[in-house]
Amino acid sequence: MTTTRRTVLAAAGAGLAWPHMAGAAGALGRPLLADTVADIIRSSEEGNAALMRGDIPTYAKFVQFNDDFLLMSPFGGEPTRAADYTPERMASMGRFFRNGTFSQEVLATYAVEDMVVLATIERTNVEVGGLPAQDWALRVTLVYRRDGGAWRLAHRHADPLVHGIDLDHAAALGRGDLPG
Repeated sequence: MTTTRRTVLAAAGAGLAWPHMAGAAGALGRPLLADTVADIIRSSEEGNAALMRGDIPTYAKFVQFNDDFLLMSPFGGEPTRAADYTPERMASMGRFFRNGTFSQEVLATYAVEDMVVLATIERTNVEVGGLPAQDWALRVTLVYRRDGGAWRLAHRHADPLVHGIDLDHAAALGRGDLPG
């Protein structure tokens, strides 16, 4: 079974949340919304796999940002917005990630007529920022919003805490006490 097929099946089992939309004029029905969620999962997986290879044109084909997109990077720091993603910055991202593999485990999905949220674990083996290839695992929340006829990424939050840390380490990070 392909990773994408497993991911779609996992999403179905992860509890796709449905609002009560029966009789709502123009509302998406349950089967159409399920197809939409499956399409978003596939696009997310294909786009992020391309990003880990440094293939920005393919990434941009599958992952399009809303005008008010907000990224909370796994490296921390100030969140970035759609306007920050100039062609130069996107090209730089393509050089930052190299030769990677990608898989996406969907933990939960939440969907209403104009918004889909994916809670995932992303697992990669990738060269990042010139470091040798290594495994990376991120906890990720993706918020997609319908914009006209297209679904666009409105928010991404990722952190590298898949393996967990103890209270002292979390407290040190919260205070800004970074090693080094």
